[in-house]
Amino acid sequence: MLNYRQLHYFWVVAKTGSIVRACEQLNLTPQTISGQISLLEETYGIELFRRVGRQLELTEAGRQTLPYAEQMFQLGGELERMLRTQPNEQQILFRVGVADVVPKSIVYRLIAPTMELSEPLRITCREDKLERLLADLAIQRLDMVISDSPMPSHLDIKGYSQKLGECGISFFATAELAAQYGKDFPRSLHGAPLLIPGAETVVRSRLQRWFAEQQIQPRIVGEFDDSALMQAFGQSGSGIFIGPSVIADEVKRQCGVEAIGQTDAVSESFYAISVERKVKHPGIVAITEGARRELFTAL
Repeated sequence: MLNYRQLHYFWVVAKTGSIVRACEQLNLTPQTISGQISLLEETYGIELFRRVGRQLELTEAGRQTLPYAEQMFQLGGELERMLRTQPNEQQILFRVGVADVVPKSIVYRLIAPTMELSEPLRITCREDKLERLLADLAIQRLDMVISDSPMPSHLDIKGYSQKLGECGISFFATAELAAQYGKDFPRSLHGAPLLIPGAETVVRSRLQRWFAEQQIQPRIVGEFDDSALMQAFGQSGSGIFIGPSVIADEVKRQCGVEAIGQTDAVSESFYAISVERKVKHPGIVAITEGARRELFTAL
């Protein structure tokens, strides 16, 4: 079986660049570190380092070994931090992944019901690209992923999607832009400066298809994967921007903008993805029930 202590010494030497620096970090003698690395090399009949002058350089075998050691000890570090910060036994850990294309206001309103549970939860949220979040879900580093699309069919990952709800979209603008483009919606959008979601979002293609059907061609001035950044540009007057109609009042209040139009012909959908077909985690249950009861109309 692989000797992880020997591998750890190899990793520290490779990261620090010398046995002397590794000794300072590990508080060990050079003989101990070099001896343990030699034993690792002898076990597998390989050479991990070669000496070039006074420097140590990785051999080809060493270069191939390093990424594995890197990942193993990074995960080990995460495990140690997790164990040291374990919640007390009365708390239930709830790890939520959020696809970076989902509006932050929607995320908050979806997760908010979990804060009112009688069972105390400790919630951790992580935002990332959907495929990376689903990879972590598959190895149970997350309990649930919130996304604007169901589980992609091309991924070889076991997961189940629950539709939380859907709504139309609204178009927002500063008072100055609203005065110029707010009348005769949606025809007024023809030639208007528009900020749109990035290509990775589901709503992007639906929006473009609707524009084509309406024979409207706005002037695209910006594309954003992050809805909060799109709102910031819209708030500054850079262009008209869109958002889910279900949070229209919140967007107007927070950004100081006006809604110049709304359509249900373009909809945004939101999903909870988990590895359980029959959901048992109280956090996921609270989110799914709260979404259908309070945030979205019944599906």
